[in-house]
Amino acid sequence: MKYPKEWTQKEFLTNKKELEKEGIKVVLVDTILSPIEKANTVVYNRHELKNEPEGTVFVFYCDSGKATLNRIDEYQEKFPNNPCISLKGGKGYWRVNMMLIEEKTEEGK
Repeated sequence: MKYPKEWTQKEFLTNKKELEKEGIKVVLVDTILSPIEKANTVVYNRHELKNEPEGTVFVFYCDSGKATLNRIDEYQEKFPNNPCISLKGGKGYWRVNMMLIEEKTEEGK
């Protein structure tokens, strides 16, 4: 999968689900020491993140998404074996109750 520089919350939720089906871990990284309610986040710690498996996708967020988008190339240099993505809109646009609803197929009615 080719990764863009940023994902919306919906793209994050959708891609996380799909990638984890393929065995690829996706980590939501808090760069502002302010966890997102109802989201599993990890505080930015360069040394701890280096312990994540190669290929793990890091999705960085700040308050508005601007700072992490501006620094995404810097993050990518620090973690060359892990795709680095900024969360569009940051914590400010995160919808706590947004979730994915699976559509039933004709076979699975």
